[in-house]
Order: sequence, then C-alpha cells, then structure tokens
Amino acid sequence: MSFQTILITGATAGIGFEAAKHYLELGWRVVFTGRNEDKIASAKAKLLDATSVPDQLFGILCDNATPQHYSTLVTEIREKVGMLDAVILNAGVFYPKLFSDTVYSELEQTMLVNFTGPVMLLQTLLPVLNNPCSVVYVSSIVIERAFVTASSYSASKAAFEAYANVLNLELASQGIRVNYLRPGVTATEIQSKAGMSQSQVDELNASLANLPLGRMLTPKEMLSSFEYLTSSNSLALRGAHITVDGGYCL
Repeated sequence: MSFQTILITGATAGIGFEAAKHYLELGWRVVFTGRNEDKIASAKAKLLDATSVPDQLFGILCDNATPQHYSTLVTEIREKVGMLDAVILNAGVFYPKLFSDTVYSELEQTMLVNFTGPVMLLQTLLPVLNNPCSVVYVSSIVIERAFVTASSYSASKAAFEAYANVLNLELASQGIRVNYLRPGVTATEIQSKAGMSQSQVDELNASLANLPLGRMLTPKEMLSSFEYLTSSNSLALRGAHITVDGGYCL
C-alpha cells in the first residue's frame, strides 16, 4: 500500500497529537516524536484507534534539545518509511517569566527547543525530504502581539521564522517549502507545563470572553490549516503564515 508520509514532532499530546490522529484518518503514514518513551507508547496506543494498518504509524524518541537524537531519527525514517512528503515542526516549550526574572538557563533552553533544535533537525532531515516537501512550523501569535512574561518564547518563534524565510530561498531547488501556523491561546498541556493551575487556566479562558470566538482555541481547530499547508494547494506558498487565533489579533 502506498502512503503519503508525514513527520510530526512533539506529538504525544496537544496540537501534535491531534494532527497525528488527523493525518492517520486522512490515510497518511505518520511518524511522530516525543521526549519520553512512556508517553510515546501511550500516544501510539491511542492513535492506533485511528488506523487499522499497523505500518501506518511509527513513534520515535527525539528531543529537540538532544542533537544526538537527530541522526537516529533519520536512520529510523529511512528504514521504516523511506522518504517524507511533509514535516510539522510542533515540539516546543514555554517558560513564562518577566524579563527581570529571566535566567540564562531557561532562555537557553527555550531557544534550543524552539529555534536551534528545529533548525538543525530540519538540516539533518534534508536527505529524506521528497521533492516537493512541505514543512510547517508551529509558531505563535506572539510574533504579532506582545505578551508580558513571553519575551523568550516570542524571540524563539520569531527567530525560526526569520531563519526559515532564508531557507525558502536556499532550498527552493529541492522543492522544499516552509510556512508557519500561528495559533492563538490554545488549551493544551503547555499551560500546566508552564506552571499554571486549573483555576488560572479557567481565568485565562474567561478573560477571552470578549474576543470574537469568546474562548480558548482547541487543538482540533488547527487541523484544517495543517491540511491546507501540507497539500498541493499550498505549493505556491513560501514563508506564509496562517493565524488561527479566534480574533485575538484583530
């Protein structure tokens, strides 16, 4: 059986998990990564409900902050699926801190996971990217709006977009295009990982009541944008962004 094949990083939960499930349902072969073997196994068990074809889904350990994982990932991609038709660079971290309280290690980790890691991982992936190949980076509305405590996160997302705009020129002859999805405030594990309590998440959701959408976004509301950006309908797009924010940036 012939499949289109996609790699989705950081897909054990949230936006990445829903994207992996969606592409399985569309009939794609999905390779997904996570930073923890147990979480990979748990996600794979849940995702198998979306397919009856065992060799349609592969979970592989790869942490953006661990460069040694990149070449291993490429080796496994070669062995298991051959080449990729699309990549969603979704893995990321968010450590909310006021600038006055920011410490070097957290700034360094944010840049490593959200910027340096995806850049160097993409470089390592070049030999297994088909012509054409769509690369979608999960960015953020922090590119368009400033948020208190999000300075490091904002810088990391902006840095990747600026870097990848140049890659669109350098990689054009290989048929590789890079575009960006900029989600607004989305209900995922990123809030709890950032140290927010459930009551704080509820307060955040309530604070969005006056927006056109009136609430936080859900990961599933990103799927149609992913589908467009990874389809042949987006062949003419280079360095473009789709903002899915419920009207936050209006």
